[in-house]
Amino acid sequence: MRVVAELPHPKCKISIFSMNMKYIIKFEQGTLEQTFKLAEMDLIKGIDSVFEILDEEFINKVADRFDAMREDFIIAYKKHN
Repeated sequence: MRVVAELPHPKCKISIFSMNMKYIIKFEQGTLEQTFKLAEMDLIKGIDSVFEILDEEFINKVADRFDAMREDFIIAYKKHN
């Protein structure tokens, strides 16, 4: 797996990898991460298509999902502690 790009963003770390004919897009925020995989063959413009997908609307939804993930984990953790 090799790093193709890293995109700076104030809400999360965004890394794009290439492996086995797939682009792997990884979002990280603290101890949480979300990963999306896209077949390179499905993207007409290659890595440029990935950049187009990662618009501000999508990144904001990812950030909202991080908030929900964190809340769910805190609830689960408190039940067992």
